[in-house]
Amino acid sequence: MNVSELVNIAIILLLVATIVTLLSRWLRVPYVTGLVLAGLAITELLPRRIGLNDSLILNLFLPILIFEAAINTDISRLRSTIKPIALLAGPGVLICSAVTSILLKFILGLNWTAALLAGVILAITDTVSVIAVFKEVAVPSRLSTIVEGESLFNDGIALVLFSLIVKFHAAGSLTILDGMQELFVVIVGGTLIGLAVGYLSTGLFVRSDEPLSSILLTVAVALGAFQIGQFLSVSGAVAVVVAGLIVGTVGLSDNVSASTRLTLLSFWESIAFGVNSFIFLLIGLEIDLITLWRNLPAVLLAIVAYQAGRILSIYPLLALVSWFDRPIPWRWQHVLFFGNIKGSLSMALALSIPGTVTGREQLIAIVFGIVLLSLLGQGLSLPWSVKKLQLSESSASHQKIEELQAQLITAKAAQDELDTLLKTGILPKAVYEEMRSNYQVQVATAEKSLREFYNRRSDEFDGESNKFIQLDAIRRRLLLAEKGALNEAMRKRIISEEIVRERLRKIDEQLLKLEDD
Repeated sequence: MNVSELVNIAIILLLVATIVTLLSRWLRVPYVTGLVLAGLAITELLPRRIGLNDSLILNLFLPILIFEAAINTDISRLRSTIKPIALLAGPGVLICSAVTSILLKFILGLNWTAALLAGVILAITDTVSVIAVFKEVAVPSRLSTIVEGESLFNDGIALVLFSLIVKFHAAGSLTILDGMQELFVVIVGGTLIGLAVGYLSTGLFVRSDEPLSSILLTVAVALGAFQIGQFLSVSGAVAVVVAGLIVGTVGLSDNVSASTRLTLLSFWESIAFGVNSFIFLLIGLEIDLITLWRNLPAVLLAIVAYQAGRILSIYPLLALVSWFDRPIPWRWQHVLFFGNIKGSLSMALALSIPGTVTGREQLIAIVFGIVLLSLLGQGLSLPWSVKKLQLSESSASHQKIEELQAQLITAKAAQDELDTLLKTGILPKAVYEEMRSNYQVQVATAEKSLREFYNRRSDEFDGESNKFIQLDAIRRRLLLAEKGALNEAMRKRIISEEIVRERLRKIDEQLLKLEDD
């Protein structure tokens, strides 16, 4: 394909993506589903047929999407939900893969290698579609964090398992002990690379503090961490996740100016949106409806198989969470099950199956069919399902409190930036005082109104939930801060481990009593 054809195709795809995004907002349907349908419709309009390239997705698109999700993840919230996330992304992926593989082996008659590869491929969830729904339908922030966190680590674990199965197929034999040992080495190695790349880059952030160079640096970190991991035969996906979390938490700290943070986050939001738009359009272009129709019975049976695996990896595992953490409500578990949507990574892994695997073409056709039906069926029904579950009802007082909190947050942030401008000599003191006083009026107004809300009795709110009056979310953050301080004191040997353990136990009891937010 020459450059002229490539430019023409890119122009068509950009125009289609723009139109689909606008129509999706108007029709209130997930834009990723609209993009797939558009891809199916415009195949004949392109000067040359194009499709997904597994190397392009795994080496370019995947690191970009993982890094963007990681830098936008609040590590304090991730830490507070790490137990259910670890269960879902670790044992959950293994259980789902195993159950799906066994069912596919006996239902479709696949050989063990093909069945195991299919099980891993179908254990991956596409969080882009689920998070797009969460932006339209309000859900508790803890649930959103669990979904995002599971996806971050789910992709990495699935890629590692896929590589192990391919290596087993090439070698002809691999013991369970060797497999577990390699799995451990690959994950730990990826984590160490992510830590090294992430912390090395944070020093450059603070020193440069310039938006354009920071953008280039983060792109280098995202792609570099993945490639270093692949080169050293460890998990590049895990390396990108860890590096992204460090950059988002440490690199974009208060030592970096607000303008740099805003520019950087806006860039990554835009690039992730663009990548997702291209990916889902290419999914539509790649799928052949005639081939799908021929393999429809096998596709439907495979959907039953991976949904059975998802059920057994969600409900039993999350039932265990109540033994050592805040329980996960049933309605949340239903969302995690309904949100089991397949996407581009599943298709990329299907395309990268070695040609020596028996039944490769049938497997690719089945995975492609599953992705299409998943995006159309679950993608369109998920918003309705989330609304029916009534996960969080937004009341008038709830909205008022959030508006006041937004006013308070923005005014204080502006005051902090004014202080910086004054210290650096950019702003004269007279202008500084005038502008700061204007923001102080907003701060005082918001604080007074919030204080009145918090001091009212719960019966003044017409019987609605007084969760916001009890300030559970704020109390949780304070308790987590206490835990962090205790662990740090124990690490520095300021306080004995016996005292710290007892205090931590009491704090955990208080956390369990709080309402889920």
